[in-house]
Amino acid sequence: MHANARLIPIGRLTLVMRVEGGRAVAHVADEMGVSRPTAYKWWRRWREEGELGLVDRSSRAHHCPHQTSPTIEAQIAELRQTLKLGTARIGYRLGVAPSTVHRVLCPRGLNRLKWMDRPIGRVIRRYERERPGDLIHVDVKKLGRIPDGGGWKVDLRGQYI
Repeated sequence: MHANARLIPIGRLTLVMRVEGGRAVAHVADEMGVSRPTAYKWWRRWREEGELGLVDRSSRAHHCPHQTSPTIEAQIAELRQTLKLGTARIGYRLGVAPSTVHRVLCPRGLNRLKWMDRPIGRVIRRYERERPGDLIHVDVKKLGRIPDGGGWKVDLRGQYI
């Protein structure tokens, strides 16, 4: 919630209590600075679900009708690991678009054939650490003699100090 949000959960409760007290929804919405449809939405949720209806919900969709089925996704991963085929060939064999094949392979880390060990069909990650920057190799080569306190310094007028 941001600081100026009109209807935080306690504000929603205030709205529905005012409406439940006999006030018109349109008047309460105007008082609270929200639209009439918003006020009706919270009032309807209060009547149907009670106090749990006033809690924030996820905006994620409940289902996705065009989502690739898990069996197709498993077949794509299996073809990639066993036959080491590219996205176009896998797509042609299974009857799906190459972009769909790529979208399925990316979360599994199978989207690059060059990352895969060819004989066993598993992805080889050569550098893995628990936290970024755990192991840093720095090669330092000193090409000149730098005196104590640093090298040449330049003042604001471009003069060497």
